[in-house]
Amino acid sequence: MKNNVIRMKTEFAGRELILETGKMAKQANGSVLVQYGGTVVLATATVSDEKKEGIDFFPLTVNFVEKMYAAGKIPGGFFKREARPSTTATLTSRLIDRPIRPLFPNGFRNEVQIIITVLSYDKINSPDILGMIGASAALSISEIPFNGPIAGVNIGMIDNEFIVNPKIEQFEDSKLELSVAGKENTLMMVEAGAKEVSEEKMVQALELAQSEIAKFIKFQKEFIKKAGKKKREFDCDISDENIAKEISKLAEKKFTKALNCKQKLERNNAINEIKDDIFCHFEAQLSKDDFDEKKSEIKSGIDDIIKKIIREQIAKKQKRVDGRGLDEIREINCEIDVLPFTHGSALFTRGETQSLGVVTLGTGVDEKLIDDLDEKYKKCFYFHYNFPPFSVGEVRFLRGPGRRELGHGNLAERALAAVIPQSEIFPYTIRIVSEILESNGSSSMASVCSGTLSLMAAGVPIKQPVAGIANGLIIENGKHHILTDIIGMEDHYGDMDFKVTGTESGITALQMDIKIEGITKEILVEALEKAKKARFHILDKMKAIIENPRTEISDIAPHIEIMNVKSEKIGDIIGPQGKNIKAIIEETGVSIDIDDNGVVHIASTDKDSIQLAKKKIQSIIEEPEMGKVYKGTVKNIRDFGAFVEFLPSQEGLLHISNLEHKRTTNVKDVINIGDKIDVKIIKIDSDGKVQLSMKDAKKNNSEDKFSRGHHRRK
Repeated sequence: MKNNVIRMKTEFAGRELILETGKMAKQANGSVLVQYGGTVVLATATVSDEKKEGIDFFPLTVNFVEKMYAAGKIPGGFFKREARPSTTATLTSRLIDRPIRPLFPNGFRNEVQIIITVLSYDKINSPDILGMIGASAALSISEIPFNGPIAGVNIGMIDNEFIVNPKIEQFEDSKLELSVAGKENTLMMVEAGAKEVSEEKMVQALELAQSEIAKFIKFQKEFIKKAGKKKREFDCDISDENIAKEISKLAEKKFTKALNCKQKLERNNAINEIKDDIFCHFEAQLSKDDFDEKKSEIKSGIDDIIKKIIREQIAKKQKRVDGRGLDEIREINCEIDVLPFTHGSALFTRGETQSLGVVTLGTGVDEKLIDDLDEKYKKCFYFHYNFPPFSVGEVRFLRGPGRRELGHGNLAERALAAVIPQSEIFPYTIRIVSEILESNGSSSMASVCSGTLSLMAAGVPIKQPVAGIANGLIIENGKHHILTDIIGMEDHYGDMDFKVTGTESGITALQMDIKIEGITKEILVEALEKAKKARFHILDKMKAIIENPRTEISDIAPHIEIMNVKSEKIGDIIGPQGKNIKAIIEETGVSIDIDDNGVVHIASTDKDSIQLAKKKIQSIIEEPEMGKVYKGTVKNIRDFGAFVEFLPSQEGLLHISNLEHKRTTNVKDVINIGDKIDVKIIKIDSDGKVQLSMKDAKKNNSEDKFSRGHHRRK
């Protein structure tokens, strides 16, 4: 068995990368171990023997599985084992699915499952790109038909210099977090978060990614040559030409007319009526068994004719189904303050796509805890995207967020993260929710726009407004046509979904998915330029409603004030078993959050309560001041004097000789436990012990009264 192990090494971005097969998971159709530094992933590819009947799509599933042991961690929760995938794992599954899906044969209906398992994670080298490389290699060496290989790379940018496959810690300082997948000469997938990077810089980064991908594919092909198996023949669904011709004869003119309805619902209703007529026609012509057998082919034929009409109309007439020109953006309407009792709200409508954006401001206790392969950390800004079935006029069971919702929410979050103020400037936890109320394409980009408007309405001091646009692509007869602001039908029947978000200063997020085997640099540059023009148009529409963030947050939002205290004083503020801080919270009604560095956040909707709590904390952390007079409480009496608490949890000795100006023989003749008295600090020893005087405090008070009285007489 040892002789069957194939192991190859190469240098990738200055570090050794290893591909290995033949040792692990040998019963999978394809299995590859990928190691990069101390990060190791196992990628497996398996295929079902029989094709799945009655479907009109390719049943591919990609699962990215994080094992906590990979990072030396034990899972939380009662069962102490990995359960549902984290958001990061789900997003990585999508990242890998997108570039490999277009590379399977048309009509291939056998189930294919890709499982990428993170076995070791050094917290230096990201496992996501390794998973993509492993998936490509596992498919390529297997019997599964796959027109690869592909490769992926991460690009960062620090001090205006690009970094290939940055280490995890380098992303903290990077202006760009770009993931790219592609073949030797074309790009397949792009995903980016950026801090207002120019279009020119983005193109340069993509060119660098393409060159690195080409180098690695050359190495991967050598590995496939050594380890690859012969590809199996699979039975693919092929459209029946006779059925296709009959559908075209029956309904091409009808579909052409229906597809020119400008409104989505009207268009869909007209198309559905024609579909019903076609099925009725074939049902009358065929026996029941033949009709049942041909149903999927009829459905496929209908889909093909609709696709042909839409694409030819764009290519030949430069006309889209809703009547717009190729660069024309749908009508835009913006509103703010649409919900009276939220911290910030906005409604953004573009054509038949509508997003309700809602901002909620919270405190430190509302931060989101992230616990995945990296160290636990908290997020003070997060974006949630919801896509209810009524938004597309459907009836569907309501479930938790799926891959689509998580993906769109993550894209919108990335788009806005670049303009969110630092917590030192705006010490709030910020949650944005986008409720998609109507959808006909590009709902994630509408979410970015509604999110921006709701942030500004909520008084969040964002750096600049952010807008987003989704562009499409049709390639017919060797010519390409880029569509600005695509609708759902253009996304479904087109060749590309290209989403770009940004400010007037640059790009903040980018996402590209294609249904063909890659696009060229020329197409990419043109798409970026058209997206920039569209973005500026949308920003102008948004600024007409609200140009700058409000200077004040909502009255119903929690107001937060920050105090900085010495770390050694944190325990005094909290008190034994939380006694002190609980008392302050109970008395003032505020919420208090203290971090390990001594940063205290005091939050309440009542500003007076904040000031009262602040005053109480200041009294706890106040340092004894030589010569200052305090109002103290007698805590204990001894023969030689008394102990007086002059500040919270701070006591000093009041010696019997410092009680009165005359001789005192018994302390209790002058004071008793619980008495409130004025005391003056007359000495602070090197060890911090404080000596107090009551007689000197009286002297100070009398002098003060004389001074005030003399002033009045003047």
